[in-house]
Amino acid sequence: MNDLRDLAQAAGLILAWTDYRGEWREVGDDTLRAALNAVGYPAGSQAEIKESFAALHAMQSGAGLRFLTTDCGAPTLLPPDLAHHVVAQLRLETGERREMRLAPSAGGMTIPPILEPGYHLVELDGDTLTLAVAPTRAYGLADALGEADGDARRAFGVAAQIYALPPTPYSSFGDAGSLHDYARALGEAGADAVAVSPSHALYAADPGRSSPYAPSTRLFHNVLMADPGAVFDADFAAIARCDTPGAPLIDWAREGAAKREALRRLYERFTTEGPLDLRVDFARYRADGGALLEEHATYEALHAHFAQSLGAPRGWQGWPEAYRHPRAPAVKAFAQEHAHEVVFHAFLQWLTERSLAAAQSAAREAGMGIGMIADLAVGMDAGGSHAWSRPDDILQGVSIGAPPDPLGPLGQDWGLTTFSPKALQEHGFAPFIATLRSAMRTAGGVRIDHVMGLSRLWLVPWGIPSTEGVYLQYPLDDMLRIVALESHRNQAIVIGEDLGTVPDGFRGRIDQAGVMGMRVLLFEREDDGRFRAPQHWDVNAVAMTTTHDLPTIAGWWQGNDIAWRDRLGQLPSTEDAGIQMAERHYDRLRFWESVSDYGLSQESIPYVEHPDTVIDAALDYIARSACTLAIAPAEDIAGAREQPNLPGTIDTHPNWRRRLPEEPATGPVAKARLARLADARPRAQGKCEKEQA
Repeated sequence: MNDLRDLAQAAGLILAWTDYRGEWREVGDDTLRAALNAVGYPAGSQAEIKESFAALHAMQSGAGLRFLTTDCGAPTLLPPDLAHHVVAQLRLETGERREMRLAPSAGGMTIPPILEPGYHLVELDGDTLTLAVAPTRAYGLADALGEADGDARRAFGVAAQIYALPPTPYSSFGDAGSLHDYARALGEAGADAVAVSPSHALYAADPGRSSPYAPSTRLFHNVLMADPGAVFDADFAAIARCDTPGAPLIDWAREGAAKREALRRLYERFTTEGPLDLRVDFARYRADGGALLEEHATYEALHAHFAQSLGAPRGWQGWPEAYRHPRAPAVKAFAQEHAHEVVFHAFLQWLTERSLAAAQSAAREAGMGIGMIADLAVGMDAGGSHAWSRPDDILQGVSIGAPPDPLGPLGQDWGLTTFSPKALQEHGFAPFIATLRSAMRTAGGVRIDHVMGLSRLWLVPWGIPSTEGVYLQYPLDDMLRIVALESHRNQAIVIGEDLGTVPDGFRGRIDQAGVMGMRVLLFEREDDGRFRAPQHWDVNAVAMTTTHDLPTIAGWWQGNDIAWRDRLGQLPSTEDAGIQMAERHYDRLRFWESVSDYGLSQESIPYVEHPDTVIDAALDYIARSACTLAIAPAEDIAGAREQPNLPGTIDTHPNWRRRLPEEPATGPVAKARLARLADARPRAQGKCEKEQA
């Protein structure tokens, strides 16, 4: 018997795994101790192991749980400490009350089936628990498109990085105003969706930190996306005009700072001359935001303050000790003394959320059945707002990442943290619910990045190589039920990024829950290397030519990604650029052979230097796939060679800085390609429009 390993397994850590080469790998004891500490079960000594076992057994028994998830029409087992009850009162969200007689079962007492989805209260002689009753499937494409028979037509959309869109008068880069115009143009071209990069909050005082997938918090928005023109009339908003010239690549430190100062001018005018109706709306927004909003605004004010007094901006761990807890006396005093600054950051959040809502309204008014599909990053920065304001929510002392795979043989450490499964259960999944609502509130859908994180995540303890991490299991059934429930409440479809190392059976499980997976052309291959016929792709999935982390079709055809990795020393030691280029040559032949065999083109294989015909064929490929939704990256619509992000790099590749051509929806090339998609996936006439909030 090994007490350490027994505790680790009981706590949801996976003790061994098979790597991409088929080799069996056992997790080391040092990794297990660090991971156990991170999830709240210390194991530094036999005494700690014994105490952690006791705490874990108490948690797993269900005693004390006061939040349960269940499916519509299914009975639910009561926690054991409530099993002595025989009668309960059910209070539905609607306010309706019912008396229920509990039923005995082999495991104890069960709540009879409830047919109404929602967060309902079960009252048992002074004890109360919340029961999250979920629909059997998430809100689907057929729901969004108003297809009465439940079978969605084959729709299409475009994926875009918001910052890459043409600027408005209030930015030198794309913002929510740019998205408003782009969505309207796409809707008029026949698209039903525009999938966007994450709009999560970054750091207002440090605009140079620009990765949308490394947010300070996922509960609020990146204020650089704000569009004053969406909220204020032109005369009032004019004070926020931003005339900073934009370079070919976005200079986030310079251009972000310029926009932040323009928004500050707008705020100062708003405090003295703001229209009464908007001041009332802002006050209502602050009241609705409650403690979460005030804590985030306070964090931003503190972050800016210490950036000035201590030098370069840094996370809360680098602040004086007295300010490292949101409810500390020093923090309360700071918020009172700097109330104007705290309100400024709340104002920026209000303006940004209203701006994104206006973009969604424009998309729907232009005929889109879905509109904006928001992107939910897999984690957040350990030095950011969420980790400071709600440290009990998250894993401490570890980063999340990925085990070694063919694209990353050394594994990946994303430098992010995320929710602790123990904390989720203790807090009734409130952090997860709030995060979903933030993503869905101003959108018609959400893409969950690395959706396998609902089932398991690769933890990398600080100071340990990425190759020596460990998988941590998450309560998948509970989380999928909450996803389904929130998707219906917010009328938002759900897409899961299920690429990379996918657990056996996982894709079938999320498909059963109504979460659409992703099928990427570059990966859809048969065993012999040929590209899978489009009619054989999965129906309940999203077809894409490529993603922001992969080469564009033009870049793939020309081997641009190989050239970049060779230049940066990222190729495996056993290979060189010549070997990879030779393999790419055969991939090009296989692709064009597939294109010809499936009747998408009868032309001869295009020259490497001329990828336009290849891009058109790739778009035709996903448009004719069996997938009910096809999403084409804006870079492929524009014929761009460079990809937005090169994984494994930070400063050596210009990640998250590239702009699209000036007319990404209305220029002649873009219009022709959008027309190809619209012809292959025509929008139904007279479809039902989803009611707007």
